[in-house]
Amino acid sequence: MKRNIVIATVAAAALIGGGTATALAVTGDDGAPVKQSGVRTSDDDRQDDRDDRDDQDDRNDQDDRNDQDDSADGDRDDTARDNAEDAAEAKAAKVTAADAITAALKSIPGTAVSADLDDEGSSLVWDVDVLSSGGAWHSVRIDPGTGKVLDSHTEQEDADDTAEAKAALKGTSVTAAEAAKAGAAKGTVTSVDLDDDGRGSAWDVDTTAANGAEKEWKVDAKSAAVTADRDSDD
Repeated sequence: MKRNIVIATVAAAALIGGGTATALAVTGDDGAPVKQSGVRTSDDDRQDDRDDRDDQDDRNDQDDRNDQDDSADGDRDDTARDNAEDAAEAKAAKVTAADAITAALKSIPGTAVSADLDDEGSSLVWDVDVLSSGGAWHSVRIDPGTGKVLDSHTEQEDADDTAEAKAALKGTSVTAAEAAKAGAAKGTVTSVDLDDDGRGSAWDVDTTAANGAEKEWKVDAKSAAVTADRDSDD
């Protein structure tokens, strides 16, 4: 179950007539300032590289629009670079998905529904969604370098979404952490999400190989059996 949750935002309000702006502090559930992950990425460099490649591709297209071989070579080069960057990010996360989920549940008791290794600008974090017994949703950010909880954030979810998640969890015997451990046999796990589409009891697990190749898997929520996700575009 993919859930796009905004953990924190920084707002600035311009003072009327003053020409200055006042920054609002960003806090978690406990009112403390949101902590930043210690695992950094070269996000800015990656974007610059992609822009440079796009400019070069545009020039190549202008010079020789009919050269299909050059275009194919450029696509392969871009894929190789992207795979290398994905592999570097996966390797930078010293804390596994299973360990991140365990850390989140120690902070917020409940049931983990998803865990995603997210790129937040220039840093990486594990974003773990926890559904409490009372039906409240919590998004817990974990430092992928230390396993420490950076902060947590409560979200108000639609009642139908909560009901779907509870229905999908009913009768399952494999937890999100156990699904992550099962998927780790296929590569470095970068995402674990509850499959709540009603087609079966399973976890969706994404992995990244040492060469950066990404694959999607289904982990049976009762047996922990891992199979390739036939419904994925890949």
